[in-house]
Amino acid sequence: MGYAPSVFIRSLYYTSPALIGWTSRHAPRGRVSLLPYKRSNAASLKWACIIVTVSNKSNVSVLGFQIWFRLVGRLMHRVKRVKLEDETEGSWKSYSAFRMTAVDELSDSSEVVEMEDVPSQFFVEKHSWDGLRNIIHSSRKYTGMVINKAPHDFQFVQRQDESGPYSHRLYYLGMPYGSRENSLLYSEIPKKIRKEALLVLSWKQMLDHFQATPHHGVYSREEELLRERKRLGVFGITSYDYHAESGLFLFQASNSLFYCRDGGHNGFIQASPMKPVEIKTQCSGTRMDPKISPGDPTFMAFINSNDLWVASIETGEERRLTYCHKGMNNVKEDPKSAGIATFVIQEEFDRFTGYWWSPAAPEDPDGGKTLQLLYEEVDESEVELIHVPSPALEERKADVYRYPRTGSKNPQITFKLVEIRTDHLGRIVSTQDKELVLPFTTLFPGVEYIARAGWTKDGKYAWAVLLDRSQQRLQLVLLPPALFIPVTQDQAQREESVEAVPEGVHPFIIYEEITDIWINVHDIFYPFIQTNDDEITFLWANESKTGFCHLYKVTTLLQQGCYQWTRDYMQTEEDFKCPIKEEVTLTSGEWEVLARHGSKIWVNEATQLVYFQGTRDTPLEHHLYTVSYDSPGDMVRLTKPGFSHSCSISQNFDMFVSHYSNVSTPPCVHIYKLMGPESDPLHKEPEFWASMMEATGK
Repeated sequence: MGYAPSVFIRSLYYTSPALIGWTSRHAPRGRVSLLPYKRSNAASLKWACIIVTVSNKSNVSVLGFQIWFRLVGRLMHRVKRVKLEDETEGSWKSYSAFRMTAVDELSDSSEVVEMEDVPSQFFVEKHSWDGLRNIIHSSRKYTGMVINKAPHDFQFVQRQDESGPYSHRLYYLGMPYGSRENSLLYSEIPKKIRKEALLVLSWKQMLDHFQATPHHGVYSREEELLRERKRLGVFGITSYDYHAESGLFLFQASNSLFYCRDGGHNGFIQASPMKPVEIKTQCSGTRMDPKISPGDPTFMAFINSNDLWVASIETGEERRLTYCHKGMNNVKEDPKSAGIATFVIQEEFDRFTGYWWSPAAPEDPDGGKTLQLLYEEVDESEVELIHVPSPALEERKADVYRYPRTGSKNPQITFKLVEIRTDHLGRIVSTQDKELVLPFTTLFPGVEYIARAGWTKDGKYAWAVLLDRSQQRLQLVLLPPALFIPVTQDQAQREESVEAVPEGVHPFIIYEEITDIWINVHDIFYPFIQTNDDEITFLWANESKTGFCHLYKVTTLLQQGCYQWTRDYMQTEEDFKCPIKEEVTLTSGEWEVLARHGSKIWVNEATQLVYFQGTRDTPLEHHLYTVSYDSPGDMVRLTKPGFSHSCSISQNFDMFVSHYSNVSTPPCVHIYKLMGPESDPLHKEPEFWASMMEATGK
């Protein structure tokens, strides 16, 4: 007899020396709570804590883990506490025998379970390292199949043929029957159905005989790290970019980039799948984070070796845009990157990109276009280096990372802008790298994190969500492109460029949150197109006002200042701050609008309705709701109670798809159509239209 050893495997956990506290004494009989992770105030990892609480409510011990692969970690937790009923034999169930039971019994992270007196004695089946590795590998395969069997990442495209039988084509990622990897699929949604019959849509392959997983499942180091930080346990196509007008799909697969077209101006494929086209390259290494230019879909951008590149999808012409990375293998001597989210930003704020295309592409008199890319430049030269043992990688003893420990220095960050000029034939004529008229730290003192960024819909402004280190002050900022000047080493040329910046061009701080706790960064920001140059209206989520995350419609006056950038500028606290003209509460109460971890809102400007997901009915269920942002008041739930839903809405707001389940019902994926008079769009009723997956998983 003996005690179960604590086995730490790199593929499961990293532990923090600062957070691990484990008493040598045995805890008395009590309760064990597996708590949800919380964010630390400083740049840090996300942690889940197992807290043993005794009758006097004191915390006896805390063991912090980073959740490297959450489900596998929970399975290992079950391994440590599940006993055989036949204690006379003193043996444990083998992993293969209880694997299905363990998966079925996994519950929410707030689960509280009774534990036996500690210490308790039991036998543990011994495994070699190879055996443990095989167990984990097997569980990952099974887990990925369970989690990703349901379709996800939906994209509705409305058909224009009035005489045809279908109203929409629905694109999505899913795992086809008999396959072990995700692929790009589609289904046809009929215009008419028989209400008395259950219509189950067929999943159709878009891609013909296409293997998206690299040969032998070998990913590049960059892909491995990104998959780990995104907690991806599946293979194949895990994301795609789509341009609706041209029908262009762009995705990463097999260590390369591919594209195909369906819909848009080119019409729809009929029965047979298509073969995707590989985008050739002269770059060495993996091309990461590919994105289509919304202003000109013949161009895309990607990251290669920590620098930003642009390429023509049709001609294959490539151009390197930034020169931050020196190409050295030594992390210590190559600390700069462009267009990449750092480790802290990925882990703490769930931002996995570092560049953003402008939606605008103004035409020049000669027929060419000007494309713009906003990107984040990072200098990690002052960030501490850590060495992490890597037993799974036999070719090297340790991995080296830049990681800012609590209290140490963060990376130095700034925004830059790239302009790409093309001619009337779509060829790249020139590229121009631009920087802010003053250093980022001068314009925004105290800011250490760029949590979110993007562009307004008309491309008039770039926007960013900025945070201080304690995460107690948040600023929503607009950046006019004219605030950026060409990068040059010639001081005289730089001074000329600074003088050319108009005095009225400066950042606008259009919203600010301050709290004495910390601010949870969310994904909800919807700027409306300006009807008045002196103000901007947007939808925003705020948690710090009431302690519950709710939606607000904010109108801010763009107060013009007068700043002479050629003189020694001294920033004051009130610089760039704009007064709020109106802030209208759209939702309220002791419940939350879902605004994090990829949650989004859908805004129908024609009917002045906003659709969102929240917990108004019960904190145990997520539902889809709608409310008017013009005259808020009545709020309508669109999904059926008793289940927790994850929804996506069509572009013309006439349909939505819901992936839902509860503790007794396996996941279902159903499509609903919103029916009712156009005179009262708020109270349209959802009508079941078709099924994509039933509870049996068939």
